[in-house]
Amino acid sequence: MSEHLSDSSESKETVPLIDINNPDPWIALQMDQSLPMDERAKAALLRGQKSRSRRMLLPLIRPLARAGIVIVQLLRLFLPSKIQSSLVLHKTIYWGLKYFVSPDANWLILRHFNIGTEILGFIADNIGPTEISSTKALRPINLKDLSTDTFLVHDLNVFNFVIELNSKTDLSLAASHTGKKVDYSSISDGAFDFEELPDKWHNFLDLQTAIEIYTPLYALFLSDQDFWRASNSLQLDETMAIYVARIFGDGTPLALVHNGHPTVPFSTLQAGFRLMLHGLDAECLYGYIQKQKAGHKLL
Repeated sequence: MSEHLSDSSESKETVPLIDINNPDPWIALQMDQSLPMDERAKAALLRGQKSRSRRMLLPLIRPLARAGIVIVQLLRLFLPSKIQSSLVLHKTIYWGLKYFVSPDANWLILRHFNIGTEILGFIADNIGPTEISSTKALRPINLKDLSTDTFLVHDLNVFNFVIELNSKTDLSLAASHTGKKVDYSSISDGAFDFEELPDKWHNFLDLQTAIEIYTPLYALFLSDQDFWRASNSLQLDETMAIYVARIFGDGTPLALVHNGHPTVPFSTLQAGFRLMLHGLDAECLYGYIQKQKAGHKLL
């Protein structure tokens, strides 16, 4: 693991004295405990949010990226379908992550696929006696693992999961309604063991800026249907939160997501920003489940 990440869970005792006339908003967010996030993931996210890359590049990149999406969608009327290539898309993403994206951002991306797999597994384990066969477990441990359709499969997984789960089970059979004990076997106890991440002078891009750069590539190398589906999959955060809320009989998970229900989809122009919200939603939902698991062990 990169040394860049080794000290990411700073204790409150190391926080500098606060200037009450000029409080640092990043210290406030670091100390805030309103979200049930893993402290290491939260620290990595905040370092990216306050980085020079995000402050200086994101305001320039975002309008260009959104203009790029519009241009690609207009060209889609004339571009041959053979230009579509998930292989080229994923190889391009892998190359960009390896040579330009920061260790913090790459670590959060690898972590995202792992926690997504565990959240889906947790829901399947606790809503009805069913086995979900249409989804593929994504457990990348290095950047190379992301080069084989991982991003596309991640989007397909959530839709296939919703379709198969609802076709096989009665959602009223969630654990909280049947008196069954909640099954936490899909949720890891410790940190994920990732391989060493690139940490050279050119690995400087923060997560949000990198996402904005990659979004037009999604529009270019995926079909219009695949790109729309990928964008709309972000709003399934609320759907997953509803499932988790039913399992625990607690509405808190619904307060932790911000992407809105996919019944009314947002424009694909906002996909980059909503992908950041998707990452935050997943971390909060996963953190909530982990805290419930920790409390369960104490009983």
